[in-house]
Amino acid sequence: MAATGRFAHGSEYHRADASWLANCHFGVSTHWTALSQPVGEDDWVPFEEAVSQFNPSKYVNEIADAGAQYIIFTGTHALQMLPAPCAAIDRIAQGRTTRRDLIGELADACHARGLHFILYYNHSCNHGDDPAWEHAVGYHAKDKSRLASNLLAILRELGTHYGTRLDAWWFDSCPALDPRGVYDATSTDMHGFQFPWDEWTEAAKAGNEKRLVALSSGMLIHFIYSTHQDYEGGEANDLVAVPSCQFTPDHLQGHRWVCLDNPEWIHYRVMTQMASPRFRLDSVADYVNVCNQSKVPVTFNLDIDRTGLLNPVSLALLRNVRNKIG
Repeated sequence: MAATGRFAHGSEYHRADASWLANCHFGVSTHWTALSQPVGEDDWVPFEEAVSQFNPSKYVNEIADAGAQYIIFTGTHALQMLPAPCAAIDRIAQGRTTRRDLIGELADACHARGLHFILYYNHSCNHGDDPAWEHAVGYHAKDKSRLASNLLAILRELGTHYGTRLDAWWFDSCPALDPRGVYDATSTDMHGFQFPWDEWTEAAKAGNEKRLVALSSGMLIHFIYSTHQDYEGGEANDLVAVPSCQFTPDHLQGHRWVCLDNPEWIHYRVMTQMASPRFRLDSVADYVNVCNQSKVPVTFNLDIDRTGLLNPVSLALLRNVRNKIG
């Protein structure tokens, strides 16, 4: 792990209780986005239609039956395309939200099965992946306060709307908003602007002060952009960085995130089959057991196509992991 960065921060922060996360063995994440492609030759439909056809109950039931105790669902990624209504996004740029509130339905389906629901959010200002959004949201404006104001408004609206249905956030691409980290991923002139991470977390907790927040500093990198967060991003990708204790040196609840099958994380490639699991059953089960000994849960990212089809081989592997760890 890269060295931890410590900087002066604002008001005292009282971390939310992350014991529910510590008590989980493992969870499942998927990167289902506007860029996801179908396995089948004739299964591509526009994003709005793909959202309308997505089956939340089937998705959650398959993951729950595999033994997962929580789900991390990708709200936005490379493109700022949200599978739910959001007036704050609509005010910035039209055509990037949907009529159906798939996020809310997924949260409800999770809680109906006793699973916790975590929403992944990416601001989508990453080296021109979504140039129209970057300019609309204010990423390239000289006055970066417009960028911060726009993004905080999105978080406040979503947090308030979902309330207690949203148990946690996982925020990606922090290095693209703040050059102080282990590596600088900004692709604009920040003009000396310090992104307001403490306000970001405050906005993220709108509607539910018990909601957990993680600010990711990148894969296998531990950097503290703000002490105002509750658990570790923990992006390991492989079965590595085995924890030796429950908390990081900065007192964040530990967490590991591993890509179980598709190393690209998203099913980008048109008319390609699901990727095979990257690890043997015994290796996965051993990793979960060792992490759990320190009360650190493991999230496994599974391949999923545009139709919402989850990788059946990876689900079967996790069912076997569930049985092995008891």
